[in-house]
Amino acid sequence: MRILILSQYFWPENFRVNDLSSELIARGHEVTVLTGEPNYPDGSIFPAYAADPAAFARFEGAPVYRVPIIPRGGSSLRLLLNYLSFVVSGLLLGGSRLRGQEFDAIFVFQTSPITSAIPALWLGWRKRAPVLMWVLDLWPETLSAIGVVKSRCLLSLVGAMVRMIYKRCDRILVQSRAFYANVARYAGGDEKILYFPGWPEPVFSTSGGEPEPAGELAPWQGMFKVMFAGNLGQAQDIPVIIAAADLLRDEPNLRWIIVGDGRAGADAREEVARRGLEGRVIFAGRYPIERMPSFFAAADALLVSLRDEPIWSLTIPGKVQSYLASGKPVVAMLNGEGARVIAESGGGVAGPAGDAAALAENVRTLMAMPVERRAEIGQAGRAYCQREFDRAQLVNKLEGWIEELGN
Repeated sequence: MRILILSQYFWPENFRVNDLSSELIARGHEVTVLTGEPNYPDGSIFPAYAADPAAFARFEGAPVYRVPIIPRGGSSLRLLLNYLSFVVSGLLLGGSRLRGQEFDAIFVFQTSPITSAIPALWLGWRKRAPVLMWVLDLWPETLSAIGVVKSRCLLSLVGAMVRMIYKRCDRILVQSRAFYANVARYAGGDEKILYFPGWPEPVFSTSGGEPEPAGELAPWQGMFKVMFAGNLGQAQDIPVIIAAADLLRDEPNLRWIIVGDGRAGADAREEVARRGLEGRVIFAGRYPIERMPSFFAAADALLVSLRDEPIWSLTIPGKVQSYLASGKPVVAMLNGEGARVIAESGGGVAGPAGDAAALAENVRTLMAMPVERRAEIGQAGRAYCQREFDRAQLVNKLEGWIEELGN
């Protein structure tokens, strides 16, 4: 099949759409990508791309067309301009970039912003191709939850835009079953909504054996290491994690390792310094996804968190699948669907979002367990992940849905 993948974010940025594209290409589909210039999460255009854009014009043989955007920067205004610039560039230049090409389907990777679907709908109309959108963030609720938009009037206008987008999509894929009611409210029903969760990236496969622990963490060998990996943003509630670390400062063999960075990174470092936790909370820096298995192998527990907001209780954070696949116990500070998955898997312990004391207690519980018991928990999570989030089976479903739309 001829599939156009439209996403504001794409390789060399690290998103699961890269892996989906890779799998579709490997299955023999003619994949084309329309995306923006890479600038996530730092907020500036990647130096390697700026130096040689042609080096990023193909992904595993598939053509990648990029439209100019305003980089995210570090302010809310720049973020808004970033969102708008992709829409404008996609509408004005997307058609010319793809002139003469026909597609059997257009697939939209919709993490924030949902506005990235607007060029896809226009291209779908122009090329008479069905549009499938994979919803990973719920708008306008996400805007309210992270404090980007506070005006009820403006949120209502965004809601009207969401309604327009959902109603014009041929299929809406949701990463969590808890998304159904919210999406159906804007889409006018649930007839075209399908459950399509994320999966762990192939680098977390253990077919080649367990990875060697990351050498970068050797200075803390023998200590109990709780690792947070990924984006440091407002949604992750990093200040509460630091508060939990403060509550456990009396544990001499405990270290909190943060692998990643983001818009909240600078504030997190300041808070760690303010509390005098520099030796307890370690900022290890950002590493490519290919290195994550070795970092996870060096951890004793993997931490996932989301703020105490109703919208986040509906979400399964993308890192949950990767954490479970690693075979390490997961310690979660979140509500709702994400917590349910952790509990149902038997792969870890979950406490309420925003509760530093509960997180600290759960970490103490894991520390007190025999190593063998923690290994059993990790293996239970891995088995659940293999059963519930198998990439091959999920992509099989996606192929079937696209074929149905063509009939």
